[in-house]
Order: sequence, then structure tokens, then C-alpha cells
Amino acid sequence: MKGRVWLVTGGAGFIGSNFVRLVLERESEATVVNLDALTYAGVPATIAELDEAGGGRHRFVEGDIRDAALVERLVEDADVVVNFAAESHVDRSIAGPGVFLETNVVGTGVLVDAARRAGVGRFVQVSTDEVYGSVADGFAAEDWPLQPSSPYSASKAGADLLVGSYGVTYGYGVITTRCTNNYGPYQFPEKVIPLFVTNLLAGEKVPLYGSGRNERDWIFVGDHCEALYLLVDEGTPGEVYNIGADAQLPNIELTRRILAAFGRGDEWIDWVADRPGHDLRYAVDSGKIRRLGWAPGHGFDEWLDQTVDWYRRREDWWRPLKERSGRT
Repeated sequence: MKGRVWLVTGGAGFIGSNFVRLVLERESEATVVNLDALTYAGVPATIAELDEAGGGRHRFVEGDIRDAALVERLVEDADVVVNFAAESHVDRSIAGPGVFLETNVVGTGVLVDAARRAGVGRFVQVSTDEVYGSVADGFAAEDWPLQPSSPYSASKAGADLLVGSYGVTYGYGVITTRCTNNYGPYQFPEKVIPLFVTNLLAGEKVPLYGSGRNERDWIFVGDHCEALYLLVDEGTPGEVYNIGADAQLPNIELTRRILAAFGRGDEWIDWVADRPGHDLRYAVDSGKIRRLGWAPGHGFDEWLDQTVDWYRRREDWWRPLKERSGRT
């Protein structure tokens, strides 16, 4: 039987590349077409590893989801589209929001429209819990008001609403997911965990915003990918699904756990001024997807240690990225 054809956008990035690996492992007959613009966070070394893992079933296409002609060609044979393509760093969105609006909103619009017209059976929009804004108490359910605080999260909220409108207007089988903070291998070293780990490996201090009281829920990237894979077949079209691990930590506690993995203390913290509009707390209610049978399978402390170990072993992967960005 002919395997499914998956179009995964942004599959050279952190979460996208881990998802591509999962699909190739789970479906021996599947083909994955990986569309990525290879901006600064798209890593050619990761593509080479996916090519090796796929044994000919991974096809990389360098291109932009805003390119309507290219997207139209790629969706023709696709059975599933999973959209990871996004500009995703809050600090960068504050410095220059334009590209976030273009990629995250306009690009997503190009992609979902082409997929709908081509009759692709399932479209999954991968979003973020940041669209809810800061959650002072409790946990945000899927019907929580969207109150984004940064150009990044506002662009993702806009994309969520646009994708959702295709379900309402056209009856198209879209699903939107909103996940908490991911960690694990292949994460670009500007994000907090790999930034801190690689700084310490390079003998540098770790920059911590403000007082360190900001709280995040941390989920291992493999658990996130398992949830997405489940939703492709088991999710209800038109629905939004939160994905969280219920592993909330203040940033100061996260920092100290990373420092402890290196046998170091608070003297390695470089306290820096807080960023504008820094949300204090993210927390989502992921009961809807848990009722489908999903639950995170990786405890934070164990898999933080394994993530640190991965970066220790894979200096060949991360050091060129930091050198390119001028950080080390």
C-alpha cells in the first residue's frame, strides 16, 4: 500500500525536524516533503541527518511558504500538511516585527488556502500558548481570550484565527495546536535552555531576565511531536488543542537546575534588564488532548539531563551556529 505524503513546513527547525524524524520512524512507507526557507534558524546539518534517516523518503525543498506558486505545486500530492514554518523569537519580533507578520500571517494564509483548494485531507497549524498572554491564575482552556503581548505572539494569534476561519467558511479540516515551551535536541541556541547550556559549555555566564520570576511550562519536544502525530488522525476538524506538560517552573529555578547540571551556582548568572512586555506566567489546560489518550512521557529533570548531554556531545552541531551569530 502506498504510504502517505506529508508536507511539513519549517522542517529544518527545532520542533519541525523532530516531527519529521517521528513520521519517518512511524510510517515505513511515508514520504516527507520538507519545505523550509533556511533562515538563520534552519540548519543544513539537520537536513543532512534527516536525509540519512529517511533513506530516500525525505525530500528537502528550500523555499518560502509565501511563494504561492511553489506551495501550490507541493500541496498537489500531499495527504497531510503540518505547518511549523514561523519566525518564533520574541526578542527578534520586538526589534523587527515586519518579517513576523509576513511569514506567520501572510505565509500561513498562502499555505492553508493552497491546501484547501488542492483538497489536502488534513491541515495542522502549530501554534503557541503565548497567544493567550500572561495567565495570572489557573490554566487557559482553548476558548480562553487571545491576548498576545508581543509582535510574535500577535502574529501567531492572527494566523490561528485565519486558519480557523477556513474551517468555518469552507468546512476545511483544519486543526490548531497551542503548545507550551519545548526543549530537547536540535534547538537553536538563542532559546533559553540551549543558550544557557551552550554558554556554560563555552565558559560563559547565563543571561537571566529581570528577577527570574517569569514562569513557563516545559515539555520535551518528543512529547509535543507525539501529540501532533496523534491529532492528525484522532483530532476533530475545526478544533483547537492545547498541549502542555504541567511542568511549570520560574525561570530562576530553571536556571539553577541547568547550573546544577554543571556543578555551578548563582555566581554564573548575568542578571539583565527585563524585556518589554515580558509575560509573567504561561499555563494551559491540556485536558482535551489527554482525553484522546495522550500524556507526556518524559519527566523534566531526567530529560533536561539528557538534553544537556546531547549538547555536550554535539558541539559539532551548535558551535557553528553560535559562531555565525557572533555569540562565541
